[in-house]
Amino acid sequence: MSKNKREKEAGKKRLTKTELADHIMQIFHAKKDEILGLKYIFSSLRLNTHPLKMLCIAILSDLVKDDYICEVEKNNFKSVNHGVEVIGTFQRKSNGKNSFLPEDGGDPIFVAERNSGHAMNKDKVKIMFYAKREGHTAEGEVVEILEKANDTFVGTLEVSKQYSFLVSENRTLANDIFIPRSNLKGGKDGDKALVKIIEWPEKAKNPIGQVIDILGRAGDNTTEMHAILAEYGLPYKYPEAVEKAAEAIPAEITKEDISEREDLRNVTTFTIDPADAKDFDDALSIKTVEKGLYEIGVHIADVSHYVKEGSIIDKEAEKRATSIYLVDRTIPMLPERLCNLICSLRPNEEKLAYSVIFTINDKAEVKDFRIRHTVIKSNRRFTYEEAQERLETQKGDYTDELTTMDRLAKMLREKRFKAGAINFDRYEVRFNLDEKGKPLSVYFKMSKDANKLVEEFMLLANRTVAEFVGKVPKGKTAKVFPYRIHELPDPEKLENLSQFIARFGYKIRTSGTKQDVSKSINHLLDDIQGKKEANLVETVSIRSMQKARYSTENIGHYGLAFEYYTHFTSPIRRYPDTMVHRLLSKYIDGGRSVTQAKYEDLCEHCSEMEQIAASAERSSIKYKQVEFMSENIGLIYDGVISGVTEWGLYVEINENKCEGMIPIRDLDDDYYEFDEKNYCLRGRRRNRSYNLGDPITIKVARANLEKKQLDFTLVNEDK
Repeated sequence: MSKNKREKEAGKKRLTKTELADHIMQIFHAKKDEILGLKYIFSSLRLNTHPLKMLCIAILSDLVKDDYICEVEKNNFKSVNHGVEVIGTFQRKSNGKNSFLPEDGGDPIFVAERNSGHAMNKDKVKIMFYAKREGHTAEGEVVEILEKANDTFVGTLEVSKQYSFLVSENRTLANDIFIPRSNLKGGKDGDKALVKIIEWPEKAKNPIGQVIDILGRAGDNTTEMHAILAEYGLPYKYPEAVEKAAEAIPAEITKEDISEREDLRNVTTFTIDPADAKDFDDALSIKTVEKGLYEIGVHIADVSHYVKEGSIIDKEAEKRATSIYLVDRTIPMLPERLCNLICSLRPNEEKLAYSVIFTINDKAEVKDFRIRHTVIKSNRRFTYEEAQERLETQKGDYTDELTTMDRLAKMLREKRFKAGAINFDRYEVRFNLDEKGKPLSVYFKMSKDANKLVEEFMLLANRTVAEFVGKVPKGKTAKVFPYRIHELPDPEKLENLSQFIARFGYKIRTSGTKQDVSKSINHLLDDIQGKKEANLVETVSIRSMQKARYSTENIGHYGLAFEYYTHFTSPIRRYPDTMVHRLLSKYIDGGRSVTQAKYEDLCEHCSEMEQIAASAERSSIKYKQVEFMSENIGLIYDGVISGVTEWGLYVEINENKCEGMIPIRDLDDDYYEFDEKNYCLRGRRRNRSYNLGDPITIKVARANLEKKQLDFTLVNEDK
């Protein structure tokens, strides 16, 4: 708040004790090393009436009692600096209610905008944590920015003759970014741009920036997809030097390559992937050893043969850590020549693979396995739909092989669930797009037997590789390895889930063995199938789980009910799989264990990039949902209340799963209050409540593509 504004407010006759106390404290905070006389305080705050002066004296007395200030001599006061320096993460909010998270844990500390030192969201900062009056919020002041997290923003340029700004929808930035004409880089009014903040003068309202890249015209599909990537700090183009390095890699397989590998080119092998896939990183083979005994191979693209550790391609892949799947495009981890051509297990082409080959009997019991570098030749590329058709109709090429593998996969799956694996069978939102990327319709991709067949053998290979390295005799230490781990659910979240599902008449166990809890969750997931609340209950159930992540400290995978698990099967699109391939080869050759700290850092980086990529993917889906619904303004839909907050109701439309909000101000038949404990808004006069999971009818009111936000209005069925 400016000095003039503060003085004007302080001079109002209706100033409350709390408001005056805040103004007095701001003065002492601004002049914490100075002695302030009573006359100076009266004058600064324009307290020119006797009642206000008496109120000020009473507040000063309270502040002395609270040890916030001390009276150094009669009517002369000084701030008591009980400041403690703390290091942690700054969280910026566009409404100015910033907070600070101490790195050693503890409650968030409020940091007013005036005390933010222009720190940006997720900056590592040092704050001075001040003694605060009893009953007031803890407050701190940024004294040093130790590490910048992000100084680039995406938005739309507003360019005029006099000035230029980047208008960002970023919820952490309250003010637009001022851009001098010399820093526009050719940007025009209405362009989407990536802008870097280069300066934020101490007394300036707006930060000053320069354009890093022009993404294109706002509203253009590619521009908007690139804007989503840039917003999350993800790459939207490949460095030229990396592309050139990929072009230089020979695609030919030499006689020497083949002589060093197990030759499986004559074994029946096929890939099963989505219809639009180009990077086939896994293949399956099957050979009958004798009646009731099969040799099933899980063959994975041998990326590490082509991408050498420390090379320019490897460094770029490590930085990216994962491929990103937006609604209309894939941003690959590896250059296209590698992921779609050289490494991809394309049909009727000889390919280098890293394979786990299982000997399995008719009861889906693994009798033996071997891990080998191989050369394979896929006989057939199946889409999931084609493989599913063969399983359902029992007609077409390779039907017998697919049917055998499906039967074994179902037995493996059943064993997993008996051991306590959790059966989250989620659908994926998909769009039919025109040539310009405009969504024409929404549909849902469900996992069928063909998908589950592939999934089950990939899980088996991943588990087997993790056990091969991690499972050692008692008294021996396992070599360092990246595991895929999943912790037990947080007890508090489980309790919240239990309370939430009780409103629908369901129960789960929140204590007992791991198996007891997971089995009760599976019963819940079975019970809700086909019910209107199914999607909501499943979503809340998933939120009660921890997130799976990578770590060198193996604690097992709760959701899969595996004691050992890793990622070995997708090195084209996940960097941890490439790490696993390299370490597996090193250890098979008798190599010593690697440094744990280095690989733990890599695991943390990959986990973080996975979450960022998932957020970008969700953001692209949200954008397309809003774009799709923008054609349906005024239409009425049935939905379900999917979220309840103090500012309104989130509603998910039943037929297309698009989510929007009914602002609380539009619920005008009563004064509604948020009941956090019971997930509802309740009317004060009529006692009507809107509960999480309630069916509701809405009309589409507004669609804001910039904010990726839909606004609904309630259709009052009583009228």
